Amino acid sequence: MTDANLTQASNRFATFFVADLFFGVDVLRVQEVLRYQQMTRVPDAPQVIEGLINLRGQIVTAIDMRRRLGLPLRGENVTPMNMVIRTEDGAVSLLVDEIGDVLDVDTSTFERPPENLDAAAREMFRGVYKLKDRLLLVLDAERTVDLSAGRTANGFSHPSGLAAEGRN
Repeated sequence: MTDANLTQASNRFATFFVADLFFGVDVLRVQEVLRYQQMTRVPDAPQVIEGLINLRGQIVTAIDMRRRLGLPLRGENVTPMNMVIRTEDGAVSLLVDEIGDVLDVDTSTFERPPENLDAAAREMFRGVYKLKDRLLLVLDAERTVDLSAGRTANGFSHPSGLAAEGRN
């Protein structure tokens, strides 16, 4: 992997929260943000797949980011939001706790994922931006939605050391 592949195509990120973590996806990958949509469960699908949604005639897979990241499930009274991203294989919805803003970041604050981070977790992250009051974990959209063997991330540990210092 070259250094060019490790940096983002842009320095603008659509942000969201999952538990106490602050994430970003390249804004050019985001198709739309929606309230929770009715899901159709898929028998024998991996646990990270919450179901399928019908998005104006397009069938979109919904991935629960809490399960994808190995975090505790959200409470029954908490309704996730859909961040629909475009991937090479089509649109995929990431179920997240809360939608943030679009941020422009200073590329000089970028760092690669730490080597001591679990390998499955490190694969999903492009890196970390050090913001004034928290860290922005940048997801690799393609790898985040790749549920092939070895990348399901069921049970990889909480990315400790990268947790956001609260929401502001």
